[in-house]
Amino acid sequence: MTAKNRRRSVLKSLAATLFLPVLAQAQQAREPIKVAMVEALSGAFANTGESVFRNLAWAVERVNQRGGVRLPQGARALVLQRYDSKGQTEEALAALRAAIDDGARVIVQGNSSAVAAALIDAINKHNEREPDKRVLFLNYSAVDPILTNEKCSFWHFRFDAHADMRMAALMQVLKADREVRSAYLFGQDYSFGQAVLREARRQLGEQRPDVRIVGDELHPLGRVKDFAPYAAKIKASGAQAVITGNWGNDLTLLVKAARDAGYEGKFYTFYGNALGAPAAIGEAGVGRVLAVADWLPNVPTAESEAFYRSFRQRFPRPQDDYVHMRMQLLVEALAQALEKAGSTDTVAVATQLERVRLEFSGQKGHMRAADHQFQQPLVVGVMDRLGAPGVRFDVEGSGYGFRVIRQIATSEAEMPSSCRMVRPD
Repeated sequence: MTAKNRRRSVLKSLAATLFLPVLAQAQQAREPIKVAMVEALSGAFANTGESVFRNLAWAVERVNQRGGVRLPQGARALVLQRYDSKGQTEEALAALRAAIDDGARVIVQGNSSAVAAALIDAINKHNEREPDKRVLFLNYSAVDPILTNEKCSFWHFRFDAHADMRMAALMQVLKADREVRSAYLFGQDYSFGQAVLREARRQLGEQRPDVRIVGDELHPLGRVKDFAPYAAKIKASGAQAVITGNWGNDLTLLVKAARDAGYEGKFYTFYGNALGAPAAIGEAGVGRVLAVADWLPNVPTAESEAFYRSFRQRFPRPQDDYVHMRMQLLVEALAQALEKAGSTDTVAVATQLERVRLEFSGQKGHMRAADHQFQQPLVVGVMDRLGAPGVRFDVEGSGYGFRVIRQIATSEAEMPSSCRMVRPD
């Protein structure tokens, strides 16, 4: 080879070497950012998983419709991928491994605090073992307080109010409800359900020591098909109120059994505002079923109404009518953090998530860096007939909706944390 040819060959190799990073960046700019939803999409709680998917998919669509996530290398779309945990911890861990192998660096989950705790442990170990493939865990519904206290993690961010915050909001209403002099505590037998009843006992002792606890019971999670025996015990106890964190079919079947048993007390719930519960209890729930949430469709603002109407336009079927404001905020927070980080580097994105402040459809919130617990206002609603004052919208075409009776400001909903956050070097 002549000197001239050798020089040409070296220049070609150098040009190729210099071009490779540019080519890689351009390729990366075209690839979507994968968000993996690990959730029960089959089994007893499949309806809750599908509800989550609709909400997250709608939020992802909104980001992509405005051009995607704007990064220095170019805009990138978000893509939501589904992984079925079947409501089981081991299945969820297998789904996590599959999602990581498929290239996802953002995991979203929420419909089980036990699963969330296992995911936090697994992600902590994975991120330490494989720093080049670190992942974030964004939690929309797993509300066991321990997840942002003793088990807090730099990689985990919770966008729902935890159980103690929700209970404190309910207690504001129960404290003023002097008709209630006895209560039955009822919940699912796992970490979240146990936490709800534990906090109910504590807060009743502080806020309403005059209220007698006439029942305190846990039941197997997702395995009870007939709640009639439980409903009979609740009615026989003389309880004027049931306090429960039950969700999914465990709540729907419970309130239906209570209706059939002729129970006339109140239900103070975390999730009594949808997924079949209002239709199951029907007229018996008017003025008697209360629910706490980060948002309800009948929040009396123009922004809230416009938000809810846009959801119903996107998902018009009555059975799809369960919209979560916090899941919209989660996706908006992720997009904001990615853009401010200017990359998909996991540590950089997590650092920006710690600082997220959002205002969306009239809802404001911010992430507390100390424990990665999202801070936002809460509302309490009571079930009433469609068309009653304050009930412009019903739930799932049932003819019943939830009238907002208490609004709790962000500063009032905030609670202290025992988290000792460990950040990467």
